[in-house]
Amino acid sequence: MQQFLKFWFLSPSLVLASALNLPLPVAAQGLFSPAVTVNEDVITYFELEQRAQFMRLLGTSGDPNEQAREELIKDRLKRAAVTEAGISISEEDVLAGMTELAGRANLSLEEFTKVLGQNGVAPETLRDYTSAGLVWRDYVGSRFLSRARPSEAEIDRAMGRAGTGGVQVLLSEVIIPINEQNVAQVEEIAEQISQLKSYSAFSSAATQYSASDSRNNQGQLPWMNLSNLPPQLQEVVLGLDTGEITAPMPLQGAVALFQMRGIREITGSAPRYAAIEYASYFIAGGRTPEAMSAAQKIVNQIDTCDDLYGIAKDQDPSVLDRQALAPSEIPQDIALELAKLDPGEISTVLTRNNGQTLMLLMMCGRTADLGAGESESREGVANALTQQRLGAFADSFVEQLRADAEIVIK
Repeated sequence: MQQFLKFWFLSPSLVLASALNLPLPVAAQGLFSPAVTVNEDVITYFELEQRAQFMRLLGTSGDPNEQAREELIKDRLKRAAVTEAGISISEEDVLAGMTELAGRANLSLEEFTKVLGQNGVAPETLRDYTSAGLVWRDYVGSRFLSRARPSEAEIDRAMGRAGTGGVQVLLSEVIIPINEQNVAQVEEIAEQISQLKSYSAFSSAATQYSASDSRNNQGQLPWMNLSNLPPQLQEVVLGLDTGEITAPMPLQGAVALFQMRGIREITGSAPRYAAIEYASYFIAGGRTPEAMSAAQKIVNQIDTCDDLYGIAKDQDPSVLDRQALAPSEIPQDIALELAKLDPGEISTVLTRNNGQTLMLLMMCGRTADLGAGESESREGVANALTQQRLGAFADSFVEQLRADAEIVIK
């Protein structure tokens, strides 16, 4: 269950510095008067302000006030279910959870609570947030774990080895860049795209909004081996019916959506890789015309990853990063782009530094998996499928609780 903690704490980057001295709204009705009631459980304006400020410090995207209200409503629904089930959590576990969360900001718990206090967040808010996540984790595990475990056949399929053959998928994509200035707009557009019902509508959205090179082909990608996709995306894709669109998927600096156009099994096993080598060359300016023009000039000059060393000569070493990683270790946005590339091919879709830096990404090569570590790979896929299904079961159950609840927003 230890890995399950990651499901509840969404690995926030904790952008604390950017949130210093943010003003808190003051509710005219009084801080401790009811702002929301969930059945007969009260959420006060004080709790709303505390959670909103806490989410600002975590660097959560979107409107922190709206998200705080939604999270607290769900917390109340979860707490009622947990109480009814008789599940509790020890103070030692809560303290360990708080310490782990602080460690994600490279701070001790004492340092973390001090920073929170300096920004108007009480220690009780941190404790409530941590306790709610941990006890809900235990509840979901006890209620849904047996149903969430995948079968051996499902693991085979997710690994791209269904039966004796491999699996290929035919996808369309929309990749929308996101930054601090356009978060709300991009989230709204992505949600609208996820509700589309036709191939033509999705193609139009790709042409209009996508930053990927595939927009020139209406977002349509060629057939690709399922095993080329990031492990965490493989089961999501396999769960799609033909024509169905994924929910918006947050990436670093972008939001992605995929539409299933086809799936097929092929004769023979799909290739699997122990490592994928790639190079990233960083260009200031993000996706501005100047930066894109500079990237194109570099593309015209190079044929292999080795050529990038000549481009980066006499520059700061940080402009070029070359790595060989196991597929599961590659950041998801990079892995998605690499899945489309052959050795020597280049993508200029991704950015870093909140959209201010363009990443020129080049595929160097793939190292075949000759079978070493297969048991560990299967275990990793099984764990990923289990966590994803637990999340789906939990989300569905909360929505059911919400539908049955009486919620009054003042």
